Amino acid sequence: MLDRNEVSGDEAIRAGTRRCFLTATAAAAGAAVIGTGLLDAAPAVSAPRRSRALDRRILDFALLLEYVQAAFYRDGLKRAGLRGEFREFAQVAGEQDRDHAALLRRALGARARPEPRFAFGEATRTARRFIQTALLLEDTAVAAYNGQAANLTRASLPAALSIVSVEGRHAAWIRDLAGQDPAPLAADLGKSATEVTAILRRAGLLRRRP
Repeated sequence: MLDRNEVSGDEAIRAGTRRCFLTATAAAAGAAVIGTGLLDAAPAVSAPRRSRALDRRILDFALLLEYVQAAFYRDGLKRAGLRGEFREFAQVAGEQDRDHAALLRRALGARARPEPRFAFGEATRTARRFIQTALLLEDTAVAAYNGQAANLTRASLPAALSIVSVEGRHAAWIRDLAGQDPAPLAADLGKSATEVTAILRRAGLLRRRP
């Protein structure tokens, strides 16, 4: 098990670029998502006309991200041997991500996707792997919300805005615990659903079972 002092001295965790996070977490290839059709609701890369139908696709994709995060923290608490502030982070972030998922399910109503079953393999097997993956996951979640907010109608925008600010706090919190700059940029750029999906797949967090 690792505590904060042990982790903050690790060069792989202290590396300050997203590329380093991706390299570190790509080893978590044992992770798999059980089920089909997980990515079918991802909104298009181009900026389409705002509509209620597009709102549903964007919010459903956000719901998938919240499912991934909540399940990841739940599994990490069981398997990664977390302690101290890292364990507290996983407990708080996981509970809030479950609340985010509930908010999105209410917004989507009967159209909300069911929660898939996840198996994260090496990503939650040790504290170090868990922390490396959490860094990537939180940064990616913020980028996902930032990338889609402009495509939402005024009616659906408040739900996304109420979540992304908390996701930003999660990202800053885990960065600080891991010895990273909590706010490395003056402005966070968004990413498309296609880019977010590719990042999570490369990290072993969003793969269909063969």
